[in-house]
Amino acid sequence: MRQAIVLGILACLSLVSYVRAEDPYVYLNWVVEYGEISPLDVKQRGILINGQFPGPTVNVVTMTMNGVKQRKTSWQDGVLGTNCPIPPNSNWTYKMQMKDQIGTFTYFPSTLMHRAAGGFGGFNILARSVIPVPYPKPYEEFTVLVSDWWKKDHKELQQILDSGNPFPLPDGILINGKPRLTSFDVVPGQTYLFRVSNVGMTTSINFRIQGHTLRLVECEGSHTMQEMYESLDIHVGQSSSFLVTLHSHNAKDYFIVASTRFTKPILTATAVLHYQGSNSPASGPLPIAPTYHVHWSMKQARTVR
Repeated sequence: MRQAIVLGILACLSLVSYVRAEDPYVYLNWVVEYGEISPLDVKQRGILINGQFPGPTVNVVTMTMNGVKQRKTSWQDGVLGTNCPIPPNSNWTYKMQMKDQIGTFTYFPSTLMHRAAGGFGGFNILARSVIPVPYPKPYEEFTVLVSDWWKKDHKELQQILDSGNPFPLPDGILINGKPRLTSFDVVPGQTYLFRVSNVGMTTSINFRIQGHTLRLVECEGSHTMQEMYESLDIHVGQSSSFLVTLHSHNAKDYFIVASTRFTKPILTATAVLHYQGSNSPASGPLPIAPTYHVHWSMKQARTVR
């Protein structure tokens, strides 16, 4: 499988190129193909975009693009019923307007269980310079993609479903394509924006950062009342953005933790919040996960306004 996808997006800026004076267009060329990956230390076939797993993060101002409204362009939604699947060795150009949908989203393949092989990434819609947002500008932003993962090939997973058998529990959890060792480099005393998305298929997750609190400022294009959380449940397909203010002193590394909700056993992935100048590696214990009960998660969801 090898496909070329050209995105023509009404935007002001992208991860790969900065354009002059808020030019209204950015063009991204993607080559989508199978490649060998081993996120759980088992070699398997995965879907790469321009050789990357997960795919490149897209930052735009003003694909499915999960949660993005298609205004007068419903045929660009990217799912069966509005789009036909893109045949191998062919091109497809998406054209869509992102204006006013400021927030954190994702993209992913939506046919034939391809999502279980990769092909997903972050899709962040930024505010134009003349449009204020209701929180201070962060020192830097990070895109965090949390996903459940299987060691089985995606075609094997599809056969399990087609045969009428229950879908298996995942073999692990990934943060930006790794179960551990992903590192986010930070400067003491600064405030960072973490854009966290659950790009999994079946599993809700709880996200938390050891020794830090999370100020929730946005959920999928809607600004929030900025409540503080020790951890937050993020369900399949959901995205949330947090401001995290770092300690000014006692520079050391901390764990970033994502763990499954409502599963037995509980699966956990860790990353590292690496403080500039730190010589102390992150150490346990990991921050405690919330209770297993669904009621806790429902009660927390009601606090997001």
